[in-house]
Amino acid sequence: MHDLDPLDPTYVAEILSKPPFITVPGVINVRDLGSYPSTTHPGKITKPNQLLRSAELSGITDEGKTILKDLKVTKVYDLRSDTEIRKYDAPFPKIEGVDVVHIPVFQTADYSPEMMAKRYQLYASGKTEAFIELYSQILDHGGHSFGAILRHVRDHPNEGCVFHCTAGKDRTGIMAAILLRLAGVDDEAIAQDYALTRVGREPAREMIMARLAKEPLFASNNEAALNMFTCRHETMSAFLKHFDEKYGGVEQYVRQYIGLSDKDIETIRNNLLVDAGSQTSND
Repeated sequence: MHDLDPLDPTYVAEILSKPPFITVPGVINVRDLGSYPSTTHPGKITKPNQLLRSAELSGITDEGKTILKDLKVTKVYDLRSDTEIRKYDAPFPKIEGVDVVHIPVFQTADYSPEMMAKRYQLYASGKTEAFIELYSQILDHGGHSFGAILRHVRDHPNEGCVFHCTAGKDRTGIMAAILLRLAGVDDEAIAQDYALTRVGREPAREMIMARLAKEPLFASNNEAALNMFTCRHETMSAFLKHFDEKYGGVEQYVRQYIGLSDKDIETIRNNLLVDAGSQTSND
């Protein structure tokens, strides 16, 4: 399967050097959700440097910490489980002036051997339908976690934040989709953002594969591990359709699963958007 092959390093370096990617030494897959045009609010774009998505921050360097502070990041929201943090020996970073808030999507019980075996089998298939089932589990379990980030946008519109999971693909990708949907960004742009993780994760490809090789299901099945690595445009497109059909769309989801009011939603949307005027968009 050609989309599982390693990417050309020159191509990867070129893409990572340009927006929406941001270079933060010691962290992979960092990118800005700003500068995307809103289709529901013409003339508006998502606010630059307000919301950053990434992989885990445990390896961030001093230079990387300085960059986050220069970007006026005040909060890091960590979507990983306690189990992952221990298993991968990837502790929370200490960054002066930045609060790290642990908001796991899945609790420890969700990482039982039986639950993980089922989840890995879905990942291993690489099928769009399997990812939609996985992403439904994230939506079903993630209301508390996603609510913390949305309330940050509601209450602290001028303070940047980073949200991340382990690789910055699935839980992080669903949170990004919720935010961009609320801002009125079209589904094509949301799917393109999701697919950029294919490039963003590439520098850590060997590390990720080594981690997966320790799991029994993947140890003897390299293609299954590579399937978990995928982040196809069509996967997010299909998920967004499912999001509308099963959950009633983003506004209904945040009302029902997070408990936000219509007024909250309006405030969050207003805080996500700025005039396009002097900005350069990602479109």
